[in-house]
Amino acid sequence: MFRTAELGRTVSKEDFDVVAGPLRIELIELQQKLRAADFPVIVIFAGVDGAGKSETINLLNEWMDPRWIVTRAYGQPSDEERERPHFWRYWRDLPPRGRIGLFLSPWYSQPLLERAYGQIDDARFDERLSRIAAFEKELADDGALILKFWMHLGKKEQKKRLKTLEKDPNESWRVTERDWTHWEMYEDFIEASERLIVQTSVAHAPWQIVEGSDNRYRSLTVLTAIRDAALRHLEAQKMRNKLVHTLDAKQKKQEEQVEQAAVEAGADVEHASGRQILSRLPSILTALDMDKSLSKKEYSARLQKGRARLNGLYRAAKAKGISSILVLEGWDAAGKGGAIRRVTAGLDARDYQVIPVAAPTDEERDHHYLWRFWRHLSRAGRTTIYDRSWYGRVLVERVEGFATQEEWKRAYSEIRDFEEQLVEHGSVLVKYWFHVTPEEQLARFKKREETPYKRWKLTDEDWRNREKWGDYEAAVNEMVERTSTHACPWTLVEGNDKRFARVKALETYCEALERRLDGEK
Repeated sequence: MFRTAELGRTVSKEDFDVVAGPLRIELIELQQKLRAADFPVIVIFAGVDGAGKSETINLLNEWMDPRWIVTRAYGQPSDEERERPHFWRYWRDLPPRGRIGLFLSPWYSQPLLERAYGQIDDARFDERLSRIAAFEKELADDGALILKFWMHLGKKEQKKRLKTLEKDPNESWRVTERDWTHWEMYEDFIEASERLIVQTSVAHAPWQIVEGSDNRYRSLTVLTAIRDAALRHLEAQKMRNKLVHTLDAKQKKQEEQVEQAAVEAGADVEHASGRQILSRLPSILTALDMDKSLSKKEYSARLQKGRARLNGLYRAAKAKGISSILVLEGWDAAGKGGAIRRVTAGLDARDYQVIPVAAPTDEERDHHYLWRFWRHLSRAGRTTIYDRSWYGRVLVERVEGFATQEEWKRAYSEIRDFEEQLVEHGSVLVKYWFHVTPEEQLARFKKREETPYKRWKLTDEDWRNREKWGDYEAAVNEMVERTSTHACPWTLVEGNDKRFARVKALETYCEALERRLDGEK
């Protein structure tokens, strides 16, 4: 695989100088076009020690405007990073749309080192690579341009390069004992590297192997590849956006024609489309027993007992570094806020954070939709409570048309992958859907209108959402069907009685903590 990158190719200074000036101008102009683009550019540098990875990154920052470039290099994880899922530090560092991200030794480095050192076998190595492939696919599906450069040197050339650096007083700091250890393990690294490239070089995130012995050849190869790929991606995105707009307009016109034909035929539009019939069929929500309730006396006793129980469990989890993530979804006025207050009463305020999720900010819209949830994950032993969550992609964004059908459909697998990483890291994940009947919701809306200190909670959007109850119920049914797994199940909370709902939420969290702590024994 690497033989074509060991041919000793060089570019003379004269030839390089001829193209350097125009190429630099092209890259600056390209960067300005990218700043207005609706996608980020992610450039990954990996490969053999001494093959010019950092030098190439430095050149890119020199030739382009570094204010619009995100440059990140990775070593061993810090304590803060180890206390969160492995990919947290990479999600945190992703560039926003319109920016270029240069990544040195990112998510490929650790699996490669572990395989070369024999710390993991091929099966585990393949699992790690599959996780990386899924991560990159999520970014590419969201529009990101991903470029991956494998900088290569033959074993003899690498030795020559390391010795040259060692002799230079200004460059000798670059060479460490670890570099020479890796040189002695060259064949092990090459074997693992070949497997890595074969499994992760795909159309949306291909590897380009670059011969690194000559700095001018290496630089010209990388810079022209970035220029050409970015220009192609800009054009492809432009055509794609035009196509999507055309298809959306065509679909809307077809729906209007169907409804008009139904009206002219004297049929009910909803009935003609089949939505009315489907809305009468049982869903996972209509199957709930909404008459469940607690008396004030039973509620008070179970609430007091539950808080004490939770306090002991959370302290035990904190001592073991076990984090908790609570996800609360549900209808407007279904009781999420009240349940949060009852749960947090059993915790120490220094050890939890409540994240209220509303419409994304400009900064959040400039990233993948999961970015804003990854960044809020807490350190070990603490609790993060999401009041609404990443499920907005398959609920409100789906129903209200803020996400395309392609976007919300692929979100199911993206969400499952995200949650699997949380659980694999050892976190306790509890997901609640708070359900109330339409009649109970209406009664609570009217009560909010009449109560001055609760009136702010009621918005025009709440009333509009009631008109799409059937659409939301269908979306919830599919959400539970496709994302309630053995490791990450949904808890459906019968919320017509607030006392019952609050106690169920509290006790469910306690049970989840107990299961996790029992697994530690």
